[in-house]
Amino acid sequence: MDDAADAMKVEWREWGQAAFDRAQDTEQPILLSISARWCGWCQTMDATTYAEPRIAAIINHDFVPIRVDADRHPRVRDRYNAGGFPSTVMLTPTGKLLAAAGYLKPEQMRRILERAGEEWKKSGENAGRLPHTLQDTEPPSGVLTDDIERYINGQVDTQFDATHAGWGTEEKFPLPATVEFALTRQPTKATRTLDAIRTHLFDEPDGGFFRHAGANDWSEPTREKVLDVNAGLLRAFANGYLTTGDDEYRRTAARTVEYLVDALWTGDGFANSQQPGEYFELPAAEREEMEAPPIDTTTYSGPNARTAAALLRYVAYTDDETARRYAEATLSLLETDRIDDGVVAHCDADCEDGLLTAQAPTLRAFATAGQVLDPEYVETATEIADATVDRLQTESGAFRDGPDAGPGLLDEPLYAIDDNARMANALVDLHHLTGEDRYHEAAIDACEAFAGAAEGMGPQVARYGTAVSRLRRRPLVIAVGTEPGSDLHRAALRMADHEKVVVPDSTDVETGHAALLTADGSRGDATDPASLAGLVDEYDRSA
Repeated sequence: MDDAADAMKVEWREWGQAAFDRAQDTEQPILLSISARWCGWCQTMDATTYAEPRIAAIINHDFVPIRVDADRHPRVRDRYNAGGFPSTVMLTPTGKLLAAAGYLKPEQMRRILERAGEEWKKSGENAGRLPHTLQDTEPPSGVLTDDIERYINGQVDTQFDATHAGWGTEEKFPLPATVEFALTRQPTKATRTLDAIRTHLFDEPDGGFFRHAGANDWSEPTREKVLDVNAGLLRAFANGYLTTGDDEYRRTAARTVEYLVDALWTGDGFANSQQPGEYFELPAAEREEMEAPPIDTTTYSGPNARTAAALLRYVAYTDDETARRYAEATLSLLETDRIDDGVVAHCDADCEDGLLTAQAPTLRAFATAGQVLDPEYVETATEIADATVDRLQTESGAFRDGPDAGPGLLDEPLYAIDDNARMANALVDLHHLTGEDRYHEAAIDACEAFAGAAEGMGPQVARYGTAVSRLRRRPLVIAVGTEPGSDLHRAALRMADHEKVVVPDSTDVETGHAALLTADGSRGDATDPASLAGLVDEYDRSA
């Protein structure tokens, strides 16, 4: 390749108003490439398709090319994702969709560029359409009933892979929230899935989980490790240990904590991901001679909050001091550097503030910390909840994914059911921790906004089923009249119901006592772990 050809590269622009202004001024369509630092196919496409001089020349001459990191720009990702990464998307200058694809070889890219270019020249803006994620302006609302949980539980049952475990017919994602839903309602399916995940996705030499499996028998794992996935699975395995007492689940959770601390801790927070590579296909002895794959050291707030909450679950069930120390350090990062009047910054610099994908898990993390570590964390949780309800909850009850402004179609509202469910579950926790009915009402409104679609929901949105269940049937709430760390408090945290709420240092019971808080007031009286266990067992049998 000569020097001129070697110098021909795609002239990527950053996502922002300037790039869209350029497209408007030049009357050119946009080529949007959505990539991720952990995505192996994204790196391959960069090294092949985008490195092809003829392709780069077409893109630079006929399009305004924009490169977006999917993790840094979740609102762009959620609007324009073409089913995975890389996503290759052609847009009009206003952000409407012309064409979309995933990974493309050079000749495939050439053809789609030609088709999109021709369509733009022929019809201009009229050729554009809204992405499917924005075609329904609001979700179908309805009334919350017990049928919603039954619908979702039925789908968890019928779509379960009886041969290989898990959910999915072609590839398998671990779906930790679905596993947790099933732990309470279909425990055998949950434990079979945890066993399959541990066998096929857990990296025994280094610890931590790979992101997903390319085949329905859990084979062909993709070798990247993503913080968000590991946080979800740490929590699922910790809750599996709580529910079953199986020490293999505790050991897997402990090894995951080791991976998070040893590989992903940056000194300030947890790094976002570790790239795939041949290294992860080798046995432990051979890995010692190689350098581990690179790590994206960006500390995004949402995944760090989910990790803190997962670490605290593990602390609650095991008293693990390492997990406690790193959970506290992560909460400190969030509280000191990321939260301003309840608004959570997505990352440390050049990111949007106040995104639901950061607000909801950060609220849940501080509500969890209020149960496990210190009730004072609840004050920060209330600040986040109030800011989120004020800024993002709409008249329909649903929470928007972020501010109603931004280039492209970011000003168009998007209502993500999973983030709404995460927010609703956090609000349920906060309601019982504070006694404030407004949080309960906000959670009901958020869930009712999606209730009209319940019959079509699958196991992938089981988190929504959990939220509805906790609103319809009050969760187990244990008030403890001692400070966190007492034997009575530790026993309350270890009652085998991971959907419960524990209220330490409660004024609803006498000092040194514990009781269950029901809709009719406090119930029972326990003064030690044994009497508390009896009280909970009696409650479970009467429920």
